[in-house]
Amino acid sequence: MAKDHDYALQPVPADSRNGFWKMLMIMMGFTFFSASMMSGGTLGSGLSFSQFLLVVMAGNLLLGLYTGALAYIGGKTGLSTHLLTQYSFGEKGSYLASFLLGATQVGWFGVGVAMFAYPVQKATGMNMYVLIIVAGLLMTATAYFGIKALTILSFIAVPAIMVLGSVSVGMATDSVGGIQALFGQQPVEPISLSAALAVCIGSFISGGTLTPDFARFARTKKLAVSTTLIAFFIGNSLMFIFGAVGVIATGVSDISEVMFLQGLLLPAILVLGLNIWTTNDNSLYASGLGFSNITKIHKNKIVVFNGIVGTLLSIWLYNHFISWLTFLNSTLPPFGAILLAHFFIIKRGKYSDFSKTKFKAVNWLAITAWVIGVLCAQFLPGIAPVNAVLGSAGSFILLSYIEKKNETTTTTIEKVS
Repeated sequence: MAKDHDYALQPVPADSRNGFWKMLMIMMGFTFFSASMMSGGTLGSGLSFSQFLLVVMAGNLLLGLYTGALAYIGGKTGLSTHLLTQYSFGEKGSYLASFLLGATQVGWFGVGVAMFAYPVQKATGMNMYVLIIVAGLLMTATAYFGIKALTILSFIAVPAIMVLGSVSVGMATDSVGGIQALFGQQPVEPISLSAALAVCIGSFISGGTLTPDFARFARTKKLAVSTTLIAFFIGNSLMFIFGAVGVIATGVSDISEVMFLQGLLLPAILVLGLNIWTTNDNSLYASGLGFSNITKIHKNKIVVFNGIVGTLLSIWLYNHFISWLTFLNSTLPPFGAILLAHFFIIKRGKYSDFSKTKFKAVNWLAITAWVIGVLCAQFLPGIAPVNAVLGSAGSFILLSYIEKKNETTTTTIEKVS
C-alpha cells in the first residue's frame, strides 16, 4: 500500500511538520473564503463602516479563540479533527462527525465550483459546463496531491489575492469619495449588532471546526496557534472588508465581480479562481480525511470520488446555498465544542497515545451533548453558533461530571457491600 503523506489515519510525525511561513500560507488560504465576502456585503449594507469594523474585529476574536484552541490540540497531537473526535465520541461515534463534516465539505466544494463558473460565464460567454468540469478537475487535483500541493497553491494565491483585491478596494473607495466618505456612509438596511455578530461568526465557524486538519502540520503548538490567529485576523477580516466596500461602492460583495465592473477582466478571473481554489482544495482535502476515518480507504481515492460528486452537483448545491449554510451553522460547531471541552476540561489538556488507545465504540454522552448543542442553536435566542458551542460544551461537561459521580458512588457501594 502506498505511503500516506497526509497521515489520514495516524498522527503527523515530527519530520513532516512545517515552519511559520508554510503554515501561515496554508491557514491564510484556508480563511480566504468567498462566502465571507458575501457576509461582509450583508454587514456593509446593514451597518455604518465604524460599526462594521467593530463587529468584524469582535467576531474574528471569538472565531480566533475557537479555532486557536482547536489548532493547539491539532498541533500538540498531530491528529486530524476526525481522529480527535474518537477520544470524545468513541471510534464508531466519531463517524457521525466525520460524515457530517465530510459531506458538508463536499457541498461547499460544489458551491465553490459554481461560484467560479457563473460569473466567468457571464463575463466571457464561455460554456458553463466546460468551466465547471475544468474548475472541478483542477481543484480536485491539488486536494489529491495533499498538503504539499495545498501549500504551493497558497504561496501563489494568497499574495495575488491580497495585492489585486486591495488595488480594487482602493479604486472602489476612491469612487465613493475616499476613506472619509466610506466612514460617512449610512446603512441601507440596518441590522442589529447582535445579528451582525451572528453573521460574522456564522460565516466561518463551521469550516473553522476543521482547523486541526491543517494545524496538525505545524512544527510546534505555538506555531499552530499563532498562524491560525493571524490568518483569521488578516485573512478573514480582509474578505469581510472586500465584501463591505464592494457593496457600498458598487452594490455587489464579491471582489471579483467588483473588478469585472471596474473593467479588470483578467485580474478578476485570476482573483476569483485563486480565491475559490484555495477554499475548495481545503474542503475536498478535509472531506477525504473524514470519509477515510469511516471507510479506512486511502484519502486520495476518496478525494477523487468526492471531487466528481461535488462537480456534478455544483449547480444544484449553488442554488440551495442558503439552506446549506443554515444546516452547517447548527450541526458542525458542537463537534468542535465537545472536542475542546473533552480535551481541556475532562482530560486536562492530555490525550493518551493514539496508537495505543482502546476507544469506546460510541460515547453516548457526546452524542447527547451534540444534539443539545444543535437544539440550542435552533431554538434559543441570541447568536446561534455561540449557542451551539456553549450548549454542547456545557452539557457535555455536566453529563460527564454526573457520569463520573455515579461511577464513584457505585464503586463506594460495592466496597461497602
